[in-house]
Amino acid sequence: LAHTIDEFVLSPKTPFADIIVPMTDSVRYMWLTERLVSGDHHVLCVGPTGTGKTLNVKDKLMKGMPEEFTPVFINFSAQTTANQTQDLLDSKLEKRRKGIFAPPAGKRFSIMVDDVNMPKREEYGAQPPVELLRQWMDQQGWYDRKTLEFRKIIDIAFVGCMGPPGGGRQVVTNRFLRHFNFIAFPELQQDSVATILRTILNTFVSAFLPPALQGTVDPMVNATIDIYSTILRELLPTPAKSHYTFNLRDM
Repeated sequence: LAHTIDEFVLSPKTPFADIIVPMTDSVRYMWLTERLVSGDHHVLCVGPTGTGKTLNVKDKLMKGMPEEFTPVFINFSAQTTANQTQDLLDSKLEKRRKGIFAPPAGKRFSIMVDDVNMPKREEYGAQPPVELLRQWMDQQGWYDRKTLEFRKIIDIAFVGCMGPPGGGRQVVTNRFLRHFNFIAFPELQQDSVATILRTILNTFVSAFLPPALQGTVDPMVNATIDIYSTILRELLPTPAKSHYTFNLRDM
């Protein structure tokens, strides 16, 4: 890895929410994502909250894809409707010829859908925004709601991110999932967490604090991980304290 990836140097001016410390696994995942999307294969990144799915995928689609790819970002929520999803995507497309729509000439869309399994189920158990995307994957298009003509859509690929079911997230139909290549983002190991925290803290201390405090970085990182591990082990969620769910964002 050291021979293929440049040494990571974090700028102290980087907003905290935009910090991405590349790890061996995340570099592998994003290389796979690039190869799959470039070959018109859909990707679904699955893992618990706080494992870096959304941040890594967004960064890859914005900065690391071949030039012909243009990213489009969609965030699903419990209130997202199929009509909203269709209108958003239709507004990005251009007419190539009769009945066929696509990105601007010479471009391909890599469409990232975050929180794929968040839309609320309707009375028959389906998730309408998910069913709209499934219709494109099955039929390569959908119907114009005004003219009722079928719109074939080409030169797009989907990258989805979702957490495991629970806490408002639904179980997604296998008729939709069968179209994806899955990339699993497991919980980070402690040494990986320590590397991330150490990189961020070292940068901050070097830039803004006296050099004498540089030696406190490792003890602070180790103490933070110990406290986090203890909280995960001891403060388990109960019916009365269902909010006791913690992830790496809490660090």
